[in-house]
Amino acid sequence: MQIGILGAGRMGRMLARLLIQAGHTVQLSNSRGPESLADLIAELGPGASAATPAEMLAGNGVVVLATRWDQTPAAVGGIGPWDGKIVIDTTNNRFGPNPADLYDLGGRTSSEVVAALVPGARVVKAFNHQPIPSLADMAAPGERRALFVAGDDPAAVEIVAGLIRDMGGEPIVTGGLVDGGRLQATGGGPLAGQGRLLSVAEAGTILGGR
Repeated sequence: MQIGILGAGRMGRMLARLLIQAGHTVQLSNSRGPESLADLIAELGPGASAATPAEMLAGNGVVVLATRWDQTPAAVGGIGPWDGKIVIDTTNNRFGPNPADLYDLGGRTSSEVVAALVPGARVVKAFNHQPIPSLADMAAPGERRALFVAGDDPAAVEIVAGLIRDMGGEPIVTGGLVDGGRLQATGGGPLAGQGRLLSVAEAGTILGGR
């Protein structure tokens, strides 16, 4: 698959590398334009290309949203229709490193907010519950690492789960976008804040004890 990535910070770069290693191609975009990504594209190699956000959205059925929370509304606004696109929402409503450094969403989950910003998209929450560097350990030897997925569209969830398997992780579906996303949510979800990727057994223990 070719997968679009909106945002070229730490998360976007990490997932681009892992997806390319798994045999996929990626098309990266950011607010500064394709020229600003030339060095990154050269580093990633022939599996990567750059585009404007509008070009990236038009050319890809699966888009990774890898922006900072405060940048997200501007990043997704006005770049084209989202109807039918699978949006992998990696964002968290966080502005600092401390547990209390969270934007107040009035009881909504972060993906509920994102879904309202990308009307018509099939939003899947994933890759938000772990430190970004720990994703590099997804395929390390030993027991497979759990990556949590939440969404309301079963076909979209299965596509994202397949990408996780390709990268060496074990997808665990936590439920719909709201209830499942809340389990994965930063600042309170029992599956987040562990500081590392959980093993499948550890994840099962947490989910079984809720």
